[in-house]
Amino acid sequence: MRRIAGMTWSILARDSDGSLGVAVASRFFAVGALCPHVRAGVGALSTQALCNPLYAAPALDAMARGEDPASIVARLTAADEGRDHRQLHMIDARGRIGAYTGRSCIAWCGHSAGEDFSVAGNMLAGPGVIAATAKTYSAASLPFAERLIAALAAGESAGGDKRGKQAAALLVATTEAYPTLDLRVDDHPEPILELKRLYEKSTERFQPFVSCLPSQRRPAGIVDRAIIEAEIERFQRARRNHSGGEQ
Repeated sequence: MRRIAGMTWSILARDSDGSLGVAVASRFFAVGALCPHVRAGVGALSTQALCNPLYAAPALDAMARGEDPASIVARLTAADEGRDHRQLHMIDARGRIGAYTGRSCIAWCGHSAGEDFSVAGNMLAGPGVIAATAKTYSAASLPFAERLIAALAAGESAGGDKRGKQAAALLVATTEAYPTLDLRVDDHPEPILELKRLYEKSTERFQPFVSCLPSQRRPAGIVDRAIIEAEIERFQRARRNHSGGEQ
């Protein structure tokens, strides 16, 4: 059976607090291992179609120097003999966007940008996948990570990857050198639903625990376990109160 690797769609965005994130889905194993890349305070990108992971480091370094994402995309793809088979989009910490879809990417393929977000995909059911992803992200009033997942789910409802489903991922960075969230569904019959489940699981202890780790503001982090447990309870209580207020 003929299989074509590397087809996907993704949304990458900058939140109002400066957080940067990527949500991605594909009919390709472990899409989160190679496609999405984020660096706190710098930018986010996704390399897709016949992806080129070698784009990531120079792109993030260039954004860190303040270069415009559109210029970075143009330079990287111009130097790549495989450019016609690549798809690349990125956003920097200022909300500037660059995107490229190679002429040999498989239809439907394309990209679209809005205020502080970019959506790109290839081998999709149609342009409605990109449109639904963008529309839902723009309209949703949710925490950043949940907003990204909701947008991805809307793209799936509009048709998603026309080959089917297999993998999804969410990568979010806030202020630190390590990600706040790095969730991956490598092989699952309902990857976006599983990504949602993993996200909900992360709210039980993982997310508040990460907030207690060493950081730029607090280099030693919190080492008193009683305080860590109190932070976890505070986080959970705030989440329950927020959920109750929406009912």
